[in-house]
Amino acid sequence: MLKGRKVGGRGETAAAHYAFGPVEDDIIIKHRLLTRTTTTRGEPPLKKLQKKFTAFTVEVDKESDNYNDCERLAKAFLQELNTFEIPLLKSKLVMDAHVREKENFNELKDEINRQILQAQGDIEDLKKQLEESKIERQYKEECEAIRKLVAMQTPRSETQKIITELEKEIGMLEAENTAGSRTLDLRKKQFTLLLHVVDELQNTIEEEQRSLMEEMRTATDEHRTGLEDANGGPDAMAVD
Repeated sequence: MLKGRKVGGRGETAAAHYAFGPVEDDIIIKHRLLTRTTTTRGEPPLKKLQKKFTAFTVEVDKESDNYNDCERLAKAFLQELNTFEIPLLKSKLVMDAHVREKENFNELKDEINRQILQAQGDIEDLKKQLEESKIERQYKEECEAIRKLVAMQTPRSETQKIITELEKEIGMLEAENTAGSRTLDLRKKQFTLLLHVVDELQNTIEEEQRSLMEEMRTATDEHRTGLEDANGGPDAMAVD
């Protein structure tokens, strides 16, 4: 844990200087776990157990009558062994708990990953549904606009009535047009005939005028000749 110290009495905290670095800390922690020591002071439990065992074996190897001492040292060794075994059992329980916790964590992690993948799939599905909803809403708005335009128009019955009346008017106009065309054709024929009659009449009048002029010229010539004959002509007058 990070410790601090007061500087200048102003309540300012400064980081403490440590005698060991991260690498040394790891080595010390591993050594404590192996030797079952919790502090850097005092004799390690494993070394104490080794001393108890060495003292017991040395006392057993003696040839003197030392049964009581051997029994005392054996009890001390077993007591120390029991004391050393209890932390091991605790460590095993803690390790088993850590293993179970790790397994639970891995299961929880897998479940979270599965839920994340499922959530991502759900998000993609929702995106697709959102796009489809937008398109459907756009279609509905367009249909509503068309429906309003249709509602603003004249009803079909009135429109059909107007169409029927227009068709009747068109039929009447077509009939009038046909009658007018026939009348016009008749007038054309009559006018053509009239022009032909006028042309024939004009020709007849011109012929009659020419004939009259010829008759008048002939009559004038005959009258002049008659007068000349009555007067004896020019030669008779000259002889006299």
